[in-house]
Amino acid sequence: MSSVATPVEDARSSSAGEHAGLPRTPLSADGSVAYRADIDGLRALAILLVVVYHVWLGRVSGGVDVFLMISAFFLTASFARRMKHGARMRVGTYWLRKFRRLLPAAVVTLLGVLATAYFLYPQTVWSTLWRQTWASLFYVQNWELAFSEVDYYARDAQIPSALQHFWSLSVQGQVFLLWPLIFLVVAFVVRRTRIRADLLLAVVFGLIFAASLAFSIHETATNQTFAYFDTRTRLWEFAAGSLVALAIPFFRAPAAVRAVLGWVGVIGIVACGIVIDVRGGFPGYLALWPVLCTAAVILGGVAPARGAPSSLLASRPLRFLGRDAYALYLVHWPVLITWLIVTDRTSVGPFAGLAIIVISFVLARLVAGGVENPIRRLTALDARPVLGGVVILACIATVAVPLTLWQVAERVRVESAAAEFASDYPGAAALPFGEGVPVRAGVPLLPDPTSIGDEWVALESDCEGAFRPTSPLVARTCAQLTSVGEPSGTVVVVGDSHAQQWMGAVLPLAREQGWNVVALLKGGCSFAADEPPVPGSQDCVRWRAAADRYIQRLQPDFVFGMATKTEPGGPGERALGGLEETVESLESTGAEVVLFRDNPRFTEDIFECVVENGADSVLCRADRSDALARFDPARGSAGDAHLVDLSDYLCPEDVCLPVIGNVAVYLDDNHLTHMYAATLAPLLARELAAAGVIEAG
Repeated sequence: MSSVATPVEDARSSSAGEHAGLPRTPLSADGSVAYRADIDGLRALAILLVVVYHVWLGRVSGGVDVFLMISAFFLTASFARRMKHGARMRVGTYWLRKFRRLLPAAVVTLLGVLATAYFLYPQTVWSTLWRQTWASLFYVQNWELAFSEVDYYARDAQIPSALQHFWSLSVQGQVFLLWPLIFLVVAFVVRRTRIRADLLLAVVFGLIFAASLAFSIHETATNQTFAYFDTRTRLWEFAAGSLVALAIPFFRAPAAVRAVLGWVGVIGIVACGIVIDVRGGFPGYLALWPVLCTAAVILGGVAPARGAPSSLLASRPLRFLGRDAYALYLVHWPVLITWLIVTDRTSVGPFAGLAIIVISFVLARLVAGGVENPIRRLTALDARPVLGGVVILACIATVAVPLTLWQVAERVRVESAAAEFASDYPGAAALPFGEGVPVRAGVPLLPDPTSIGDEWVALESDCEGAFRPTSPLVARTCAQLTSVGEPSGTVVVVGDSHAQQWMGAVLPLAREQGWNVVALLKGGCSFAADEPPVPGSQDCVRWRAAADRYIQRLQPDFVFGMATKTEPGGPGERALGGLEETVESLESTGAEVVLFRDNPRFTEDIFECVVENGADSVLCRADRSDALARFDPARGSAGDAHLVDLSDYLCPEDVCLPVIGNVAVYLDDNHLTHMYAATLAPLLARELAAAGVIEAG
């Protein structure tokens, strides 16, 4: 599914044309205050495109860029007018009024999503939803999503979060904090230097436009997934709206030209999401399309022109739609995502889509009419802005209190269950060729669904002292565990996330043996000379070379890594490319090289399958012959390395199980849980002792 945008309401005047969700204070051609019904209609058209594209087309419409630009246009018009008349900026008052008007409807939406999630969403998404609720409440959801998008270890979701659409609301909220400060500084400079305010503002916003656009083009080309949510790559769009607001008093064009501008802009906005891959290519130079189109509509409507789209945009249907634009944006995405989750689908048909849109309109009317507008119309709050601060704090508490209680209650529940059944999670020890520990039935599954995202094995300390790499590229991926007391040796675990998962079995052994442990881990980058990196894993080849030099300098006693790679849902297991060359390089340090055989990979999230269908479901298991090669393909191509094959403890009796000894084996579709890997530590020690790598305990 696509990412989304939001038509945030702006500061509203008390002009006669004001109604819910829409600002009323743009500048006319002569610089006076004028109501622009066509811009209200443009906002309504944009939200309609957002909803239709999301529900029926599964694409992004480009409406986000329209909203960003319009919000800056109104904000700038308001503050520029104050500067022109020498009025105080009253930044604090602006902030209180702005967020007092924004938060109530947002809070109702957040509470609705939390309540719906409690009853209808799988528990596996709860922890992500909790985190994103906090981020949305404090207007940093865009950063939460940006780092999640580029986080190799983030759980992939088939359906996006019900709060994903808060990202653009967060970007706008951050600009609503930043832009008034810019005006405050400019006003100070104007008073001291007598420079024309509009000229200085044009220079400032022109510089922001140029710098942010250049940065946006660069980051979109190098890291588009992060750039899409990055506030810095969006500032130029706000600056464009500010420049248009400053230019309007000086804009003169014949009526025919204005009409053409208006229609070109409207048609371009409607066609944007069809012609351009907005989600995959924005916000670099491609985002100039909707930004320039929006500018064309605004400039084209500065005065009446025969044949212009202004009358269409100002028509009653669009104005009727526009009254609930903010609320409609807030509710339509959660309604869509909830339908997808409940029906277990990834797309929407025409009739279901129509039902989703109708429900969204009804909910939007309830939110706007029952919450947003009544609070906005409380004149006492405008007369005493401090009371707006009370409303803001009350809104935050309305979400923060129940969310905190829910999180605490879940943590207590999980800890209580773990304590009550502490001895009932043998994991691999329950297997007959493990220790044959009896398994008690009716025990809650561990890890708990709300904590499955914490099942990645990790060392808490960055490499330092003698273990600190000289290469910054390696240093960013290096972590260490120092032995208590005098260490008996140093172990390096190197490779991708599959080497990392097996570290769950290595760590208990390291503590028992008194080893120092150094982890060199880079997601998607196998440590083998000729193995292709996973798409999206940047600088893999350079990292391998630098990591190899680090290991050569460190001279460890043991090196643990991977020998093979399996394929999702198939038996196409193979040895890593360039494995023999890599082993020779590692052995030249004098280290004992220990390589793991890979685990099965699946085409679906096995943990979610267990949560939804139960541990005994045939849907959550696979025949060994369908997941692994018949024989370890690394044998004969790994030099003198010690090959460790623990596949019997993943696929006992030729069936790859999702749960063993009441412990979930997989945290997603291809990685072992830390909890299960730790139960393999005694079996790993047994194999290494049998091979003479370590002394038998």
